[in-house]
Amino acid sequence: MNDMTANTEPARLSRHDLALREKARKLLDHADVHIDGDRPWDLQVHDERVFARAFAHGSLGLGEAYMDGWWDTPSLDQFFYHVLGAHLDEQLRDFDALRAHLRARFLNMQRGRKAFKIGKAHYDIGNDLFTKMLGKRLVYSCGYWANANNLDDAEEAKLDLVCRKLQLKPGMKILDIGCGWGEALKYAAEKYGVSGVGVTVSEQQAQFARELCKGLPVEIRLQDYRDVTEKFDAVYSIGMFEHVGGKNYRTYFEVCNRCLKDEGLSVLHCIGTNGSPSRPDPWIEKYIFPNSMIPAASQVTPALENLFVVEDWHNFGTDYDKTLMAWLANFDAAWPELTANNPRYDERFRRMWRYYICGSAATFRTRRDQLWQLTLSPNGVPGGYRVPR
Repeated sequence: MNDMTANTEPARLSRHDLALREKARKLLDHADVHIDGDRPWDLQVHDERVFARAFAHGSLGLGEAYMDGWWDTPSLDQFFYHVLGAHLDEQLRDFDALRAHLRARFLNMQRGRKAFKIGKAHYDIGNDLFTKMLGKRLVYSCGYWANANNLDDAEEAKLDLVCRKLQLKPGMKILDIGCGWGEALKYAAEKYGVSGVGVTVSEQQAQFARELCKGLPVEIRLQDYRDVTEKFDAVYSIGMFEHVGGKNYRTYFEVCNRCLKDEGLSVLHCIGTNGSPSRPDPWIEKYIFPNSMIPAASQVTPALENLFVVEDWHNFGTDYDKTLMAWLANFDAAWPELTANNPRYDERFRRMWRYYICGSAATFRTRRDQLWQLTLSPNGVPGGYRVPR
C-alpha cells in the first residue's frame, strides 16, 4: 500500500458507513463486481469514505477517490467493462453531472478564447508523454486494425484509409482541421504528393508539427478553424470534432463546405455516442478534456443538411479499445523514465492517466461509444462513391 492509501478507516465501521457499503454492494452486484473480492475486476477498498464520496459526487467522486488511492482493482479496464456494461454510471448521476450537462446545453464553451482551453489543458501537457505513449507516430486517435497487428501499423493504416477516402492525388492542396502534431499532413505529403495547411489550438503541437513537416509543402497555423477562408481540394479532421461542441456543429460543417472545392471530398473522423446527445462526464470534464462533447448522430445529421451528401458512414469503434490498450501498455512501460525526468508526473497523475485510458477503453468495449468516419461531398460524387475499406 502506498502513501496515498494511508487514511484507511478503522476496521470497526459506523452504522452510516455500513449502510453505504451495503448500498454499494447491492449496486455492484448488478455488474458482477465484488467489494474486496479476489477477481481481477473486483474493487479493493483502502478507505471506507470512498462510498460516501461516490454516492455524493458520482463519477467525479469515484475518479478522485481512485486518484487519491482510496480504492484499487487489479484490472482497471475490466472493472470499467463490468460497471459500464451494467450502466451503473447512470445510477450515480448527481449535481456535478447535472451542472456539466446544463453548461454544455446552454453555454457555448468552445468559442473564442474558450476554444483554446483544451490545447493548454490537455494537448500541452507535454510532448514527452505523448511521444512515449503514442508510438512511432504521434497520432492521438483510433487506429485502424482491420489488417494490423500492432499500434504503429494500425495508425499508419488509419492515415492511409483517410487519404484513400479523400481520393488524394499529387498536386492537391488539403486542409487538416485540428492537425495535432502534423503526422497526417506529413504522411499525405510524403505518400500522396499533396501540399497542405494544418490548424491547431495547441502551441506545443504547432511547434512540433512545424519541425516534423520541415521541408515539406505544409503550413502549420495556431488558429481557430473558423478563421480559415481559402479553398482546398480536400478537407478533413481526425479526432478534433469532439472539441467542437453541439452549438458549433453547424458552423463546423459550414466552414468545411466553404473551404472545399465543389468536386472535393471531406472526411470526419470522430467518436460518436449512441442514442440521444450524451452528457459530459464531470471527471473527464475536470481532469482530461475540458469543454468537450461526444456527438450523437441526431446532432450530426441536422448540422449536415443542405451542405453535404453523406457518401459513407463507417463505424469501427471496437478498434479504439485495441488502440487505447496499446497506449496503456506504452504508458506503463515508459512510466519509470517519465516520472524520473519530470516531477509533474507524480503518482496522482499516473493514477489519473490510467483511469482515463482504462475507462475510455471499456466505453468502446461495451459499445457505449463508437468511432465514426463520415465521407462527405458538397454535391454528390457523379456516378456514386466507391467506398475504400
